[in-house]
Amino acid sequence: MTEMELSARLTECGVPHDAALPGKLLRYHELLMDWNTRMDLTAVTDEAEMIDRHYVDSLSALAIPGLIPAAGTLIDVGTGAGFPGLPLALACPNLRVTLMDAQQKRLNFLRAVIDELDVRNVTLVHARAEDGAQFPQHREKYDVAVARAVASLAVLSEYLLPYVRVGGKAVCWKGPALAEELQQGRRAAFLLGGRVEEPISVTFPGREWQHMLLPVSKTAKTARQYPRKAGTPSKSPLGNSGSK
Repeated sequence: MTEMELSARLTECGVPHDAALPGKLLRYHELLMDWNTRMDLTAVTDEAEMIDRHYVDSLSALAIPGLIPAAGTLIDVGTGAGFPGLPLALACPNLRVTLMDAQQKRLNFLRAVIDELDVRNVTLVHARAEDGAQFPQHREKYDVAVARAVASLAVLSEYLLPYVRVGGKAVCWKGPALAEELQQGRRAAFLLGGRVEEPISVTFPGREWQHMLLPVSKTAKTARQYPRKAGTPSKSPLGNSGSK
């Protein structure tokens, strides 16, 4: 794919961008494909699908006015190969982005991309979601916390909301399973000081994908007992009768 083709695709999907962004994304993509031959970073290998599923999808939040601030602080929890946080950092140079992951090898890949593209607004953190939120420098310090394809909404709320300042929000990239997750997810978010807002549908011309962006507003401070110790949120999600 050429820079011109990628720019046209971003425009078609409603994503605002400057002239430099497509070239940066394509270089990021080249590095991802190279590193993917040596470690498991993505299971998608078709180029056109990868561009949409990883880069355009990550940037789809920018098509929604006010969802992601142009400046401020954002943390991507469980970033993996950098989605959605790194494309957002490339598109918003005044946004200070933290990419957090539990696997150092993924962070090594992201360091290579950041160094290659001379990215100045990204910090890498090696930690599990539950542990990182207990660090004073991260707890309730971010305007926005994001995650994509990480966990169910109830679990994701416990991963994300402890990082968000009161008045900020979490933004969850979700698929069709969201409908089944909403009831428990709303209860979990409430316990964590959050309020689940209306899902926002994201469309990709030519794709029959059911992608949604779900904002969760942070309305009150998260109680100190959350997040619970590593592994507990996924084993016993908040919002049901068996968790507390």
